[in-house]
Amino acid sequence: MSLWFYGYFNPSYLLIICSSIAINYLLSKAMILHGGEEKKKRKPFLVLGIIFNVGLIFYFKYYDFFIQNINTVFKTDFNLRHIVLPLGISFFTFQQISFVVDAYRGETDDYSFLEYALFVSYFPQLVAGPIVLHSELIPQFRDSKKQKPYFENLSRGIMMFTRGLGKKMLIADMFGKAVDFGYSQASLIPAGEGALTIPEIIIVMTAYAFQLYFDFSGYSDMATGLGAMFNFDIPMNFNSPFKAISIAEFWKRWHLTLTRFLTTYVYIPLGGNRKGKLRTYINTMIVFLVSGIWHGANWTFILWGISHGVVQCINKLTHGTYVKVCDAAGRLPFGVILKGIIRAVSWFVTFEFLCVSWIMFRGASVTQFIQIIKRFGVVNLDVRSELIEGFRIPKFKYVLEFLHLPSSDHTVLMTGCILSLLAAFVICLCCENNYERKYRTNALSLVFTWVILVACIVSMSSISTFLYFNF
Repeated sequence: MSLWFYGYFNPSYLLIICSSIAINYLLSKAMILHGGEEKKKRKPFLVLGIIFNVGLIFYFKYYDFFIQNINTVFKTDFNLRHIVLPLGISFFTFQQISFVVDAYRGETDDYSFLEYALFVSYFPQLVAGPIVLHSELIPQFRDSKKQKPYFENLSRGIMMFTRGLGKKMLIADMFGKAVDFGYSQASLIPAGEGALTIPEIIIVMTAYAFQLYFDFSGYSDMATGLGAMFNFDIPMNFNSPFKAISIAEFWKRWHLTLTRFLTTYVYIPLGGNRKGKLRTYINTMIVFLVSGIWHGANWTFILWGISHGVVQCINKLTHGTYVKVCDAAGRLPFGVILKGIIRAVSWFVTFEFLCVSWIMFRGASVTQFIQIIKRFGVVNLDVRSELIEGFRIPKFKYVLEFLHLPSSDHTVLMTGCILSLLAAFVICLCCENNYERKYRTNALSLVFTWVILVACIVSMSSISTFLYFNF
């Protein structure tokens, strides 16, 4: 049924995922058969597995990007294949790389082909994660207690799934309207009359930060909720990342399973922080370069990864100083207030760096990113109504009139925009995330869940695709 779910997108891609599952399983089986021998006898199978998986993702995701750059640098004219990216290939390929490496290390059990195939194709997390390890999922498949309906898990799963769906459809898609309009203008009119103004850029980049967060976080909540309905625990992928006060902390909270994969299967094998400071910084840059490349075939993603790597290295370099400053501030009169101010400034700098770096992440090209950044030097405080139309609050005009406040249509839209951004900040900074929340089976939970679910169903005519489907 998971393969049917995957094939519904495009039946022809079933051949890709099924071939990938079969080949990786055979390679891991070969390594298990050599489990009692030296690692060097298993190494050829490991190398073949990595070459196969990296080659698969390279062909479908990066072939045209590679050829484009070859044509640009060497003035050649090789034809592009315009390959359509198979759904979820980045996720199920990384998941299988982790399995092949664990098999090489002798850390996998003697799983059946059916268990392995279900581990790779399990539909809740197949197309956009989380990136699950075999040790987390396959033992649950084997647990006979999980093969019977358990209504507490079912109700908790429905509540988590519904809240995740609400994040996507009611919040992320609202911000997405402003983002789509802003980048359409940035593409059509890179400079001069009609280009984005300073307030518009601030709205667009902040809206994209919230769109990306609520979209991907919502998907992860939906995957976890679906898993709970079947009595399976799918690992947390988000831990309130916008509460982070440094980039290092952000990556401990954002896309946790990708961070875990890159740490376990890239950073540590490279030597981690065990070979001196210089090597630590080089390994950190390699990890973030891989992260950037993994997200997409464009120089924008590569430079986005490099920028995060540079800031991560700066954080490693200055972390001790930051801790000393906070400790010193805490010992001064009004130390709690001063320490709070330092943390608030750290949070603001971190969040603004994320927003600016995500301009590059969302942009069509590095040139577009540079053009948008240059607009900060042009003093223009106008905000077009078309940009903030998605924030319209029905009948809000009458509330402003009742309060004897300006009630023009533009004022209604601008007020709706500001209130939406403030509400998003409150949700991200003050509320428990869906993994921390206690799900109570009472009348209030029932009504709240059904209200969100009905609102989402009513909104389905205008739904947009999940952002991480592109990655």
